[in-house]
Amino acid sequence: MNSLFPIIHEDADLLVINKPAGLVCHPTKRDATSSLIGRVRLHLGEAATAHLINRLDRETSGLVLVAKTDASARELRRLWESRAVEKTYFAIVHGHVPADTGIIDAPLGRDERSRVAIKDCVRPDGAPARTEYRVLTRFIRSEGLFSHLQVRLLTGRKHQIRIHLAHLGHPVVGDKLYGADEDCYLALVENRLSDGQRRQLILPWQALHAGELRFAWRQREYGFQAESEGWFKQFLGCTAGK
Repeated sequence: MNSLFPIIHEDADLLVINKPAGLVCHPTKRDATSSLIGRVRLHLGEAATAHLINRLDRETSGLVLVAKTDASARELRRLWESRAVEKTYFAIVHGHVPADTGIIDAPLGRDERSRVAIKDCVRPDGAPARTEYRVLTRFIRSEGLFSHLQVRLLTGRKHQIRIHLAHLGHPVVGDKLYGADEDCYLALVENRLSDGQRRQLILPWQALHAGELRFAWRQREYGFQAESEGWFKQFLGCTAGK
């Protein structure tokens, strides 16, 4: 196994990675292993071409595509921009989501009341955003009620899944920005997260995993799947009911 990241697929044009939770996509430090693109360059060699086609939040795990040529990067980015890619995520959320399936249709824009510059929210004058979900299981733990969801992005806005699920009343477990008091996020950034805040969050990372990607490219159908990490599975495995 590659020590830099789990590799799902690799050929002359594509590298498909299962990004670990807690790893940023772009460098914030000088250490080459502190970002996904830094690790990609270590894997491919400094002289190699490497373009991240999609990006995930630091705490979100799952599939990231890397184009290994300029031509494939241009083509794949056009695919992403045209919404021709089917993206499926898996999330663990607080509470028992009552409807087995649903579509959250709520526009998103800047949260002007927040102290966090990157935070967005549902607002009537925002950009259109639609998220489809299906309940896989409902379960109970000592910490409370939870639901395991399969989620599909019908549009691609910043933090869309996290905002929409919180708007539904079922925030993602471990979400420091949309699932709890936003001071949890500020505390994380400022390296002052308390033991009490960690207990409130329950999980070390937000329980959101980019598990499947499907698209047609160069007259071929591509489909990639990536398993969630051990901590995610362990939380699901300790269920006492549905």
